[in-house]
Amino acid sequence: MSRMTASDEAAFRDYVSARMPGWRRTAYLMCRDWHLADDLVGTVLGKLYRRWRRRSEINDVDAYVNGMLARAVIDETRRPWRREHLVDEFPADGTVVAADTGSVDRLTLDSYLARLGPRRRAVLVLRFYCDLSVEETADVLGISLGTVKSQTARGLETLRALSLTPNQIRQVP
Repeated sequence: MSRMTASDEAAFRDYVSARMPGWRRTAYLMCRDWHLADDLVGTVLGKLYRRWRRRSEINDVDAYVNGMLARAVIDETRRPWRREHLVDEFPADGTVVAADTGSVDRLTLDSYLARLGPRRRAVLVLRFYCDLSVEETADVLGISLGTVKSQTARGLETLRALSLTPNQIRQVP
């Protein structure tokens, strides 16, 4: 593999530095862990760096990166060690007491999104936080338009039951 030119390096640095805070927030909204979000963004940046010279072949680099990020988050949730669940205590009789998630009126956006599966969460974050269309979200995630629509509807149904609107998702700092 040949090395990037100095101008490509500079363009990559400028592109990344302008978008890094947004990518971190997007990754956090999808995975709900700042450290994991940083790791996933780093992984995506490594992949993007390797493809940077061919960026002219990509229609929308921002959508491309969002897709890479969403797939990285979904892939990470499939890893066996990510299936572990934290508990407050482990009683001697072996029964597990789940960690308290708090009452509905104290829930934050993070805990609302925690109630959704990884794909549904990714669809809602891309649609309402990243403000992508149904078509763009389908393209980014590599799923059909119908899947985006159904995942959006079911995710919003869950959030409505918890009293959260799409506008509240968009307002995350």
